[in-house]
Amino acid sequence: MEDQKQREQASPEVWKRVQDSFDRQGLMSHLGARISHIAPGRVHIVLPSRPEVTQQNGYFHAGATSAIADSAGGYAAFTLFPEGTDVLSVEYKINLLAPAVGDHIEAIGTVLKSGRTLTVCTLEVFGVQDGRRKLVANGQQTLIRANRQAQ
Repeated sequence: MEDQKQREQASPEVWKRVQDSFDRQGLMSHLGARISHIAPGRVHIVLPSRPEVTQQNGYFHAGATSAIADSAGGYAAFTLFPEGTDVLSVEYKINLLAPAVGDHIEAIGTVLKSGRTLTVCTLEVFGVQDGRRKLVANGQQTLIRANRQAQ
């Protein structure tokens, strides 16, 4: 079942809508994060290791780890929202389970319950070193669907 979810892809229209929104996020650009997978109700974001995203001991900083987890969950919810809407985080809780080390970290946001107004997502962050993945953080998030504001 997990392999099937990994292979499932969002439609080209949803992929473009999510990627266009992600590209407008200054923080994700500043961190060097990128989307690696978009499926209905599921988004993966990768953050390569570099000194600018680490803390004093060389681990990925909790702020960087949390930021990509928040965005992965937000965009997972956004994949299920209709055109003309937007997504905002209401709250999230993250547990840091182990020091985040590796070539990169990968955050996976997965919709647990999609509602008309509120959506709940699970968040996982893995440290990836030489293809081996280790769970370094997990959490839960609530998001709200909002009407898109004119820009």
